[in-house]
Amino acid sequence: MKLWRLTTNLLLAIVLFLMPLSVLTTNPLTAQAASSSSVTKSILNEAAGEDFSGKNLIRAEFSNTTFKNTNFTNADLRGALFNGVFLDGANLHGIDFSSGIAYVSKFKDVDLTDAILTDSNMLRSTFDNVNVTGADFTDALLSTQDLKKLCANASGTNSKTGVDTRDSLGC
Repeated sequence: MKLWRLTTNLLLAIVLFLMPLSVLTTNPLTAQAASSSSVTKSILNEAAGEDFSGKNLIRAEFSNTTFKNTNFTNADLRGALFNGVFLDGANLHGIDFSSGIAYVSKFKDVDLTDAILTDSNMLRSTFDNVNVTGADFTDALLSTQDLKKLCANASGTNSKTGVDTRDSLGC
């Protein structure tokens, strides 16, 4: 079952990154949320300090963007795509990133406490100094190297799913 999910997610990632995304054809540095009228402006290559807390960003697509110290607290990012994104000091506390894809993205000094990352594909992304207390990574795809880094400080139980962080990472 896990091999099937890995194969499916890998094929989906290959298709998404080899084909031009229709949302990004006019400006490769824009991001749009498919179902939120509150986030309709274009985000160019820098979105430092933006406040997306509590926003509905389902299936949003962010490409080649820097989110330094950006607040995504409790944002709904289910099925969202982060492609080549730098999340330096971003607050992702309580986000729902279920079935999301973070490809070649860098999570540095990020708060992922109480986040839901189930069934997400985060291969080829890096995690440095990330707080994952209470995060749920059930069936998420991560590199072995990053999995070891996350397990080193993993603790707690997710308040929404009731899943132990260390168990969800397979530590």
